[in-house]
Amino acid sequence: MLAQFAFFMSIAFSFIAWGTVTAYYIWPAVRLRQWPDALRPLLILHSFRFIGMAFLVPGVVSPDLPAAFATSAAFGDIIAATLALLSLLFLRSGPGVLLAWIFNIWGSVDLLNAFYQAGASGLSPGQLGAAYFIPTAIVPLALITHGLAFWILLHHQEEPAMQESRQPA
Repeated sequence: MLAQFAFFMSIAFSFIAWGTVTAYYIWPAVRLRQWPDALRPLLILHSFRFIGMAFLVPGVVSPDLPAAFATSAAFGDIIAATLALLSLLFLRSGPGVLLAWIFNIWGSVDLLNAFYQAGASGLSPGQLGAAYFIPTAIVPLALITHGLAFWILLHHQEEPAMQESRQPA
């Protein structure tokens, strides 16, 4: 029970920490850029989703890690990383917006499905082994940046993601 509590507290604090980093550093850095330039760093970040393949590596994770969770999370992440790279490649062309939407929907659903699969399969935090850092440190950042990407895509235009305030500071 203590392990479950520590696991969920780690996820909660990660959302708080990454939310703070996003509010103070990531969003200010991308908000005044045109949409392709605003999406670029988010897509580059998600190109590291190949890290989810660690769920399939014996010795990194426990042999007791539920296969339904491991397989779904690993292959969902590698598909998300591939879609992020394809989106990045075509960002300034016609299919760029469509690919970015497909990536963002897939990537978000994949992460939410991983949480569902973890719960449905009875995953214990200790079964994650060295991959414990993925859901506790990386997934919250990934979900937050998916939210930013949705905001940017929903406000898709050739102007900056958000107009600079004209009021004096």
